Amino acid sequence: MALRYALLAALHEEPATGYDLNQRFGRRQGFVWSASHQQIYRELGRLHEEGLLSMEAEPQAERPDRKRYAVTPAGEAALRDWLATPQPRPATRDPLLVKLFAGDLVDDEALRGELATLRRAWEERLAAYREVEATWFSDPETLSRHYRLQYLALRRGITAGQAWLHWLDEAEALLQDA
Repeated sequence: MALRYALLAALHEEPATGYDLNQRFGRRQGFVWSASHQQIYRELGRLHEEGLLSMEAEPQAERPDRKRYAVTPAGEAALRDWLATPQPRPATRDPLLVKLFAGDLVDDEALRGELATLRRAWEERLAAYREVEATWFSDPETLSRHYRLQYLALRRGITAGQAWLHWLDEAEALLQDA
């Protein structure tokens, strides 16, 4: 999936500036797609050039104008087409798996350090996901269809995080017994 569809989906929800999108991708929508601010701004420019986004300049005192983007009818059509097209399973490219395959070249302490770093990252990510869940989706039964679908995306992230932590428990135990 390209960043363009993540941006179109985010802007379909509500118009926003590049700064706003960067904040949303870092927090509330980070469980869906991660991107640097450079990638976001570059792709917003492309989408605007292609006519998939409109842009309204908002003057600011002593600063460059803010650019607020919104999805155009052509952008909505492109998003609908993409939504209706089945997506292939993403390719697996996991450096950790490569390290495990060649892990006999280093001692278990190095591998345990790698696993500990990964555990901290997943614990932090899972805590952030749960904060989003508590803030935005505290009562899933009352959500509109639009927000139920977003909740499902969040639940996938939470479930993946829980699975990673479970796997890390197994990996650490296996390395301890070696």
